Amino acid sequence: MTPKAPESNGGTLEERLTGALVGAAVGDALGGPVEGYSPEQILQRHGGRIHGIVGPWNGDDWRTARPIAPYHKGDGHVTDDTLMTHALIRVYAAVRDHLDAYAVADHLVADLMTTPRWIPELEAEALPLHRIFLAEKWLVARLHYGHADPREAGVGNIVNCGAAMYMAPVGLVNAADPARAYAEALDVAGAHQSSYGREAAGVFAAAVAAACAPRATPESVVASCLSLAKDGTRAAIEAVCETAARHTEFESALAPLREAVAPFDTVGPDYRRPSLAARRPSRIHAIEELPVALGMLLVAGGDYRQAVLGSVNYGRDCDSIATMAGALAGALGSPVPDEWSKQVADASRLDLWQPAATLVEVAREIFARDLDRRRAHEQAFRALGGTTCSD
Repeated sequence: MTPKAPESNGGTLEERLTGALVGAAVGDALGGPVEGYSPEQILQRHGGRIHGIVGPWNGDDWRTARPIAPYHKGDGHVTDDTLMTHALIRVYAAVRDHLDAYAVADHLVADLMTTPRWIPELEAEALPLHRIFLAEKWLVARLHYGHADPREAGVGNIVNCGAAMYMAPVGLVNAADPARAYAEALDVAGAHQSSYGREAAGVFAAAVAAACAPRATPESVVASCLSLAKDGTRAAIEAVCETAARHTEFESALAPLREAVAPFDTVGPDYRRPSLAARRPSRIHAIEELPVALGMLLVAGGDYRQAVLGSVNYGRDCDSIATMAGALAGALGSPVPDEWSKQVADASRLDLWQPAATLVEVAREIFARDLDRRRAHEQAFRALGGTTCSD
């Protein structure tokens, strides 16, 4: 099946931001129940490829089955990818300006530690801290208890996609300005990650910002990423996207994309039994999730449904891959299927649209602040005898 191009590529700011955030949450929910498994295992478990929302891998035994107990993954439940994304939006709503590592320490950590929220996978209200993975609990350990410098707190954490998975809001606040999104995300992610984990956060934010630009395409998004990415992250994106360009449907791309990213991935072939070198800092390696998400976006021609289903059926860390692919396809203007978004919202007991409305309002305020700051700089530069773009 040849994927179709996005139905709309001239959306408003509201449409782009809503598509990205709802698209990310839906991708997360579709990928959650098969996270950690291979395409072959997924095929055997489900009797074919996944084409929508499915139940828990272990059926009714999800409460006691390992290794994912006690989380109810599946049935349209979002995971920590979405919980962290929404938490970062709440930080933007509080600060109402660009963020940095200190904003993470001052606001995000408190949000995780002090305010009970509905956690779909726990089917209960709880502190988000009780759900997030150890790599995200690191934020609390280092910033609240360890009093680390927020700009350096990510050093020492395992290097993974933990910061990248929730950086879409940074890209959206900097819509159509990939370089600014990249710089801001690197600062924000410094409180959480180091090495190629931090780099991936910057590049993913840049990708989302690039996808919001008028007339953006999957190819232009990848080009923006390659213009900014460094070291192994750049090499991995280049290798995966070169392979993806030879495919027009995800079934034939599953194995080739994994082969293309494997030299840069430290986890190894068995996702549940990481190699000795797994998730250690490096300049020659990369996280797997972002290059594969970009690759699936190319394979799908920007079509939301195909990009997300390709990401889900890829397996491994597929909830985060589908979160990223869903955000990018949604930002490009490809519609998120209503039947998926409504089912995820109902099952997760979350309003998937309100965070987008909040971020649109904040993004406009930040843009106005940026414009005022730019004008003040122009006036000061002119007073120094320099020239301005208006001269």
